[in-house]
Amino acid sequence: MANDDLGRTLRRLRRLASLTQEELAERADVSVDVIRQLEQGRKQSARLPTLHALANGLGVELTTLLGDPPAVASSGENDGPRFVAVRRAIMPALWGPEPEPPGDGFAMDRLRERIAEGWTQYHSAEFDAVMTALPELIADARAAAASSEGEVQWAGFGALGKALQLAGHVAVRMGKTDLALISLERAIEAAGQSADPLLVPMIVNSTAWTYQRQGRLEDALGIALRTADEMVSAGRLDTVDGLKVWGALTMSAATSAARSGDYDRAAAMMGAAEKEAARVAKLPEGGDNRMVSVFSPSSVRIERVRLAVQYGHPQDALALAKGMRLSKDTPPSWRTWLLLDVARAHTDTGDAAGAVKTLESLRRVAPTWMQHHTLAVAIVRDLWSLPNHPSGLRPLAEYLGVCA
Repeated sequence: MANDDLGRTLRRLRRLASLTQEELAERADVSVDVIRQLEQGRKQSARLPTLHALANGLGVELTTLLGDPPAVASSGENDGPRFVAVRRAIMPALWGPEPEPPGDGFAMDRLRERIAEGWTQYHSAEFDAVMTALPELIADARAAAASSEGEVQWAGFGALGKALQLAGHVAVRMGKTDLALISLERAIEAAGQSADPLLVPMIVNSTAWTYQRQGRLEDALGIALRTADEMVSAGRLDTVDGLKVWGALTMSAATSAARSGDYDRAAAMMGAAEKEAARVAKLPEGGDNRMVSVFSPSSVRIERVRLAVQYGHPQDALALAKGMRLSKDTPPSWRTWLLLDVARAHTDTGDAAGAVKTLESLRRVAPTWMQHHTLAVAIVRDLWSLPNHPSGLRPLAEYLGVCA
């Protein structure tokens, strides 16, 4: 996000929360004059502690205030031809032709593999590649769902649900949450006609995440808890995949509770999730990790680090992260969040050298995510404003375009 957009975003989020500038200042314990200067464009940015406080006062994640990692290169147009094609795939033209069943050369296994590869690209921040592939993936899945053969049709609806879920995630990364919800609602409709009982709960989790991005915390909490409870009632926690889906929903609910100020409830949910996550390795091998919710002892610890940083406990975050060993199926997007949150914690404790060291690690393990991530830019900009630059900061600042 360009600095010029910070004030506009702050004003929009404040009005969505039905807060006056004075009320937000009181909630965030930030000077009302700082809020006025930001909203009027007289002040282009603020230090990270101030941004953290404003985000907490608004009940949103910091990246909602800064702008989510974009799904296009900074020089690209997020409504260019590729995304128009994605829109058309999500919402086919009125009175357009009905999808034709797949031809003789169609292979369901190949379609599933292509969708799984799309998820891998998404978690690796290869958004251009995902957008290029999505229209054809969705079209092929719709064709399979039009088949007259029962098993092919059920599998086709399952593939369509996963492809539309992926499109919803990409739309969120582009800041188009209303389009994301349309895609996710259509994904749930398709999933309901598949033979996979875990697919609807997985997509509900994505919907809860999108509600969080819109500041609809009560809605996000409600659907995540309801769906997690339904999974328990249906006895879905006795398989690896079922446990992962339940765990992801529970962590999502905990995040919504924390952002709503109910930290005790959030801690209880995270404790339950951490206890259940220990069972993942003890259960028989599940399905394709690329197609199932992310849930493991590592992911629970990463989320606990995130909440500790966001709610003003950087020392706790650093203690949680110390010596953490990530499971091999932890995607690059989650590794990125962990390293960014550790860098934030170092910054909050005044350890600029520790923050730089962590960001250098991020550049090594996930350079594409680092370039896309607005939070990485915010941290480096904050460090660059210090009178004494720690060793190694300049290459990072040049890499992210923070310094001339």
